[in-house]
Amino acid sequence: MGHGTHPVVAEVDPKDARIAELERQVEELTRLVQELREQLRRDSGNSNRPPSSDTPGQKAVRRRQSGSEKKRGGQPGHVGLTRALVAEEKVSEFKHLFPSACGNCWAPLSPEGGTRVRRYQSVELPPLKAHVTQWMRHGVECPRCKHETWASTAAIPTSAFGPRLSAVVGLLTGVYHLSRRSAVRLLGDVLGIDISLGAVSAVEARVSEAVKPAVDEAWSRVLLAPVKHTDGTQWLEAGLARTLWTIASSMATVFKILADSKSRTLAPLFGQKLGVLVSDRATALNFWAMEARQVCWAHLLRKAVSFSERDGPAGAIGRELLDYIGILFDYWGRLRSGELQRDTLRERMASVRTQVEALLERAVAARLPHVSGSCEDILQHRAALWTFVDREGVEPTNNHAERELRAFVLWRKRSFGTQSPRGNLFAERVMTVAHTARKQEKNVLEFLTACCTAARTGMPAPSLFAAP
Repeated sequence: MGHGTHPVVAEVDPKDARIAELERQVEELTRLVQELREQLRRDSGNSNRPPSSDTPGQKAVRRRQSGSEKKRGGQPGHVGLTRALVAEEKVSEFKHLFPSACGNCWAPLSPEGGTRVRRYQSVELPPLKAHVTQWMRHGVECPRCKHETWASTAAIPTSAFGPRLSAVVGLLTGVYHLSRRSAVRLLGDVLGIDISLGAVSAVEARVSEAVKPAVDEAWSRVLLAPVKHTDGTQWLEAGLARTLWTIASSMATVFKILADSKSRTLAPLFGQKLGVLVSDRATALNFWAMEARQVCWAHLLRKAVSFSERDGPAGAIGRELLDYIGILFDYWGRLRSGELQRDTLRERMASVRTQVEALLERAVAARLPHVSGSCEDILQHRAALWTFVDREGVEPTNNHAERELRAFVLWRKRSFGTQSPRGNLFAERVMTVAHTARKQEKNVLEFLTACCTAARTGMPAPSLFAAP
């Protein structure tokens, strides 16, 4: 630069600067509108939201999409179902009906001439009445020293409510999730039993202690199971946020209410971490070896649906992923029906696996907002995507655990959870017993009654897994 010269400064036209700023704003607003549209479209079909969170409009759309053109009711050619007759050893009363005259010539007929019988049954509930036992404890004066001696209280139960009534209370509030006030009214209306709200709470505590051995037994079975499903949901304790988790196997189901869903809180629940764990992609479960996990493909299906609803490359990736997932579930359905053998499933799924993983890798490389990151996370679970192909008893979805949690979700919505740690124990224990007893084809009320009887008499607690 020579002496006396000045540097040339490039001046930006104010109009160009204004245009650049407006273009930046348009780009930002376009991105924001896209995100808001995605939030509005988000429902239980394309995200991890529960069906109960869907708006009325979303539910109506889902019904229209899943509905058929058929009218309601039985269809032409459908074989109707009739109520099965109760076995005769369970019939309380027999009433025999004979014709008095021939339906053809009106000749008198004798009952001794009967050759065939057609059975019909009706079921009625007789008036129910509580069985009340009054203990008369007598005091007797000694004729020798005049000392009055009273009979021992050892034979008198410590509770005013017997084992079966206690089991009914536990069933009403802990399994059928009636409020305590509703349970009080039902017991009064149906059985004529007068019981207070405080007494219901005390009975719940006794039932909770009575079933503890059975709950411990269920936990032992679940933790040793070769395949187990797990999932969690929100819970409330006196208005405070808690979390509720289930671990379910083919033999048993257990529940636990926890302070949070962090890994350090969840990991101790799973003991030695044996077998295969089926779950969603929750990072809190990363303490389980990825090679011994199965990620829920139903969740991935909903994620693919959300991708497919986008415009441009993201939508194309989502639609292609949906095609592969459809093939996956088709093969799985054929395996379950016996149409495919496992060796054939392995052969066919090999190409599907290659194509799916290649598609996910392309999606990551495309650096698409809200899509590439999700696909990268799925690939981080690569080892847990295909366990169901090789391992007997492993399913590609976590529907088992989600079904087990459903009752608790409805309970929380109706009653806003529990009010104390003691209430938490009652809820998780009674539901553990109920769900496991049903898997073992045991009558829940009878089992609860047996537990309460054993606790009262000091006898060993019954087993959930003993042959009926």
